[in-house]
Amino acid sequence: MQYNRLGDTGLIVSRLAFGAMTFGSAKGTVFEAISKVDQKLAGQSEEFLARALGSRRKDVVISTKVGFRSGEALLHQGLSRHHILASAEESLRRLGTDYIDIYLVHRFDPYTPVDETAEALDSLVTSGKVRYAGFSNWPAWAAAKTLGLQREHGWARFKAAELYYSLVGRDLEHELVPFVQDAGIGVLVWSPLAGGFLSGKYTRENPKGDGGRLTGFDMLPYDKEKGHQIVDRLRAIGAEYRATPAQVAIAWVLSKPFVSSVLLGANNLAQLPDNLGAADLKLRPEDLVSLDEFTAPPPTYPNYFNARVVDEPVRKALQ
Repeated sequence: MQYNRLGDTGLIVSRLAFGAMTFGSAKGTVFEAISKVDQKLAGQSEEFLARALGSRRKDVVISTKVGFRSGEALLHQGLSRHHILASAEESLRRLGTDYIDIYLVHRFDPYTPVDETAEALDSLVTSGKVRYAGFSNWPAWAAAKTLGLQREHGWARFKAAELYYSLVGRDLEHELVPFVQDAGIGVLVWSPLAGGFLSGKYTRENPKGDGGRLTGFDMLPYDKEKGHQIVDRLRAIGAEYRATPAQVAIAWVLSKPFVSSVLLGANNLAQLPDNLGAADLKLRPEDLVSLDEFTAPPPTYPNYFNARVVDEPVRKALQ
């Protein structure tokens, strides 16, 4: 097992964690996967996780989220104080625990003031029901505004950010990465394989692969042909390490200093050993540079402007 700190906190988290989204319709082999607690000790669905961990709950870090709809009524969604507190109580009940290690607001809610959301999260931390608060899929400006309010009022600050990041999706590097690094927030990466595309099983000749996750979760935008070229490069690099494309793709994500942990999903038990093997794969600097350069996202305004007007004498003097 390999570990990181969560941002600038004292919380120790595993570099690879178990994501729950692919287990919504779990059957025997999937529950068997989460029951192999000693492999990576992370989550499936809240109820399955509670059953699997039993008395070992205290030995793991559990993260769960709030924000998506949980019932038909309009109030059963979003990031109001009502929904946050009610959802936390439900999660605690399903998990069979009296605290959640990391509680994340799952999406940005344009209909709820961020100070209401932040105050509700602080209530949970103050009461001991949540250890650390975080956000997921928020724009940088909203997270920064909320952090400012948290500091102003002495509320519990954001300490985690669950964000999408992969070789075909590097948008967070523009604004979110500079923000979380400056704020000491740890990044938990979801979908490092872009819904399974970077595993290599979805080819030009067989775009549906083996009927895996992408057949029902193809919401991530990227240039498919460029994506196939990236997979070709992953295969070539992997051949030198006797590693799969998935392992190379995950190892690249793990190499980023702002990443605290990477969430792994699996459609079946056989995928787990392959993905977990990425933790032991150390890519050479030249291979990391090759992947960085080949997949670099186009610069956006005002980033490209400021990069071009840096005072060179000062930059060189401070190198």
